[in-house]
Amino acid sequence: ENFKKIDIILSPAIGGIVVGYELGRQLNIQTIFAERENGKLILRRGFDISSDLNVLIVEDVITTGKSSLECSNLVTKSGAEIVGYACIIDRSNGKSNITNKILSQIEIHIPTYKTEDLPKHLQKIKAVKPGSRNL
Repeated sequence: ENFKKIDIILSPAIGGIVVGYELGRQLNIQTIFAERENGKLILRRGFDISSDLNVLIVEDVITTGKSSLECSNLVTKSGAEIVGYACIIDRSNGKSNITNKILSQIEIHIPTYKTEDLPKHLQKIKAVKPGSRNL
């Protein structure tokens, strides 16, 4: 899939920073990132999105799409245009809250379970919540 002209790449911290910057380096496109402050993604460090820009949102992994959509809100508030979403791994199983197409290098289907539906062989393993949302 081709995106129309991309002026800037926006990634959510922390997981998307390296991926976004590397893609930006390869495409010779400015890259910025959003950071959490009081639980909400914001632009800091002098980063800004002007209203005339076409923005590609880049993540490492998309599961629910929540961080990408938070970035979308920053783009929309600035008056700029979102050209699409890209990631290395799409593990949303088609259930992401992102309604646009997600361009990914690979789609991985990893089952998730509610506590009451956890298979017996997994009940013996201590649960770990990965990700950077709470950093």
